Amino acid sequence: MDLKDIRSEFSRGVLSKDQVNKNPIEQFKQWFKQASKFEIPEVNAMTIATASPGGFPSARIVLLKEVDENGFVFFTNYDGRKGKELEQNPKAALLFFWIELEQQIRIEGIVEKTSEKESDAYFNSRPLESKISAIVSKQSNVVQNRELLEEKYVNCLKDNFEKEIKRPKNWGGYRVIPERIEFWQGRTNRLHDRILYTKIEKEWKIERLEP
Repeated sequence: MDLKDIRSEFSRGVLSKDQVNKNPIEQFKQWFKQASKFEIPEVNAMTIATASPGGFPSARIVLLKEVDENGFVFFTNYDGRKGKELEQNPKAALLFFWIELEQQIRIEGIVEKTSEKESDAYFNSRPLESKISAIVSKQSNVVQNRELLEEKYVNCLKDNFEKEIKRPKNWGGYRVIPERIEFWQGRTNRLHDRILYTKIEKEWKIERLEP
């Protein structure tokens, strides 16, 4: 399979340092609102990259569930690989890529768990079936076969169908507190626009990067 000749030309937008919001969170919200109106599938899907204490990286998709001045929030099993890596090395990178708009956003920061109150509130808002999945899944562990997993799910669903289900203690939220946020807009001839925000104390420094 020859991939060398696969190319696309980008020409949908322009990103100017003089026009972006001074606050990268507000700039993110503007782009996210635009992407939502464009009806991009799973617009809140983002790649999160973590690393082991030895520096070995791993990446996967999670869903953004909240964003404000405090950071970017997602929910997951604390006992999975990313949870274990974040426990030992609480730093992560996030990536949004919206090809329909020829845009990407890169976020790097420190990670902390959300409060139990926040985790409870989101867990309680989930459909019953999603709650059951959170209970039965020992995320990232080896399972003998699919049938065994589905059997666990069906049995747990039967046992809890009319009960109030509490959030498992090994499941909850993480907040990525950004220190760097980069907005990328595809341009023609690979001369892409890149605007970088860097947190310095309580202020954001804005710079243009070469593509």
